[in-house]
Amino acid sequence: MQGFRKNGHIYILAGLFLITAFIWYAVLREERHMLTVSFLDVGQGDAVFIESPTGNQLLIDGGATASVLRGLGKSIPFFDHSIDMIFATHPDQDHFAGLIDVLRRYRVGLIGENGARNDTATYEAYEQEIIREKAPTHVLHRGERIQLGGGAYLDILFPDRDMAEAESNTGSVVAKLVYGKTSFMLTGDSPIAIENYLSAIDGDALDVDVLKVGHHGSKTSSSETFIGYTSPEYTIISAGKDNKYGHPHHEVLERLQQFGAKILRTDEVGTIVFTSDGTKIQLKK
Repeated sequence: MQGFRKNGHIYILAGLFLITAFIWYAVLREERHMLTVSFLDVGQGDAVFIESPTGNQLLIDGGATASVLRGLGKSIPFFDHSIDMIFATHPDQDHFAGLIDVLRRYRVGLIGENGARNDTATYEAYEQEIIREKAPTHVLHRGERIQLGGGAYLDILFPDRDMAEAESNTGSVVAKLVYGKTSFMLTGDSPIAIENYLSAIDGDALDVDVLKVGHHGSKTSSSETFIGYTSPEYTIISAGKDNKYGHPHHEVLERLQQFGAKILRTDEVGTIVFTSDGTKIQLKK
């Protein structure tokens, strides 16, 4: 009987701890009114976790492996087992494969994609997890504005056409995240041809504070025209340490330096986190 009472007290205390943790998380989230953008270190791949000022969550890409869960574990409270939305910018393994593990770990409200498919066993496993999750899927198109809450929103800039038969990187979703006067450009693996196309359509709309450099710093992305229009204060390169592709390419680094942008790399500093109060962005140390 004494053992039962002792265990009962432990369960009660554990329950109270969980309730208190949840209440404080809710209070702090409500009071801070901050947008948080985390460029997760997933090795050679992309994963961007966004939390709006009201706490709504969006994960754009998931890297190639389950390592994305480690990054999410540092960004999401242990008692939170859901993510509002996940987007795959395009069906390359280093962008979507980690989302398989995300779907197995978290409940997901909506899945966004570019409308293209990948004829591999890994992509089939991803589609099976989507079916099991029973989350609605949505093909993203230029002109859509996704409200994230608290005044933050995501504008889809590309694709503006059917990408089902397009070369994989060409069909990458390109989006601009905006909160107040602050903004981020998220590019997937979008190549120079698409960068210049977007610059020609409406270059003035590309101006941002933070640019996620396309294709991990490959020389197939980051044209001078695009960098000039985005005119970022910070540029983020998501790449694996000593990766076999030689990312980021030295030409891209030189190009970014010419425009005076601060270069931050996940292969050098790990996960990179920014916060915004709608007026200015701050790099978390």
